Amino acid sequence: MKPKSNFDTSGMTTLNQLKSFTDTLPTQSKKMPVLFTSHGNPMDIPVSRSDREFWQKLYDLGINLQKNYEVKAALVVSAHWCTKGTYVNVSHSPKQIYDYYGFPEEYYKVYYRAKGSPEIAHEVKKIVPSVSETTDWGLDHGAYYMLMHLFPEANIPAFQMSIDYYAKPDYHYELGKQLKSLRNKGVLIIGSGALIHNLPLASQKLYKNDKTPYGWETEYDAWIKKQIDSRNIVNIINYENSHKLSKLAAPTPDHYVPVLYSLGLMDQDDEIKYFFGGEPTIPAFSERSFIIER
Repeated sequence: MKPKSNFDTSGMTTLNQLKSFTDTLPTQSKKMPVLFTSHGNPMDIPVSRSDREFWQKLYDLGINLQKNYEVKAALVVSAHWCTKGTYVNVSHSPKQIYDYYGFPEEYYKVYYRAKGSPEIAHEVKKIVPSVSETTDWGLDHGAYYMLMHLFPEANIPAFQMSIDYYAKPDYHYELGKQLKSLRNKGVLIIGSGALIHNLPLASQKLYKNDKTPYGWETEYDAWIKKQIDSRNIVNIINYENSHKLSKLAAPTPDHYVPVLYSLGLMDQDDEIKYFFGGEPTIPAFSERSFIIER
């Protein structure tokens, strides 16, 4: 794939021009919420909702979303699709990608068969011409094993947009802002990552069957929640330098930057409501998750 790393907003200088890009999709009376959610960790893939509180919370949330909104499709910005440039998957039937290795056989017998939504994926390209279309991806574990609890019947079409791994944090936030019009078209946009995700530090303990947090996770979780609650977007975007623990919490951008897409999609009169959070349950990891809605 030819990478494109520059964010092109040419031809989008007026609201009328921006509106013309998405006129092919009907406008709905209710603006769709936005999610930022953890996708758990691969160890929990075969665990049932009755044994995993987070899975149950996603399930309950999915019921409420479908009850209160006409969800046309889910667009997932997953921490596990990182590219040079930004891509959107336009497949009719996105493949399920088992992008984890060395697990027991039952981890590869979990199936999620949602259809794609090429027509809405094309709208992403229309809104942001610098985004490239591809069929080379599908639904990775940052998407499907969160979606399999959110929409277990796979009745909501789903597709992914990649993360430009080499882009600056403000690129991701601004790209989220550009996609706001999709909220009026029945598109549920989901940033799927983790506000704290340090795999090397987590592995050091988990390989010894030690699930106790290091201790610093609570301090950072409280700080990042305060920034989100106060809508301190500057500190959230400049996370690498905003807090002394940032490099421990997010040593790589992949799991953190999905929150920038979610917050970029937020309007001033939206509310932020946490549907899962609290004390970290495993080391160097956070499952704090929220919904943005009017």
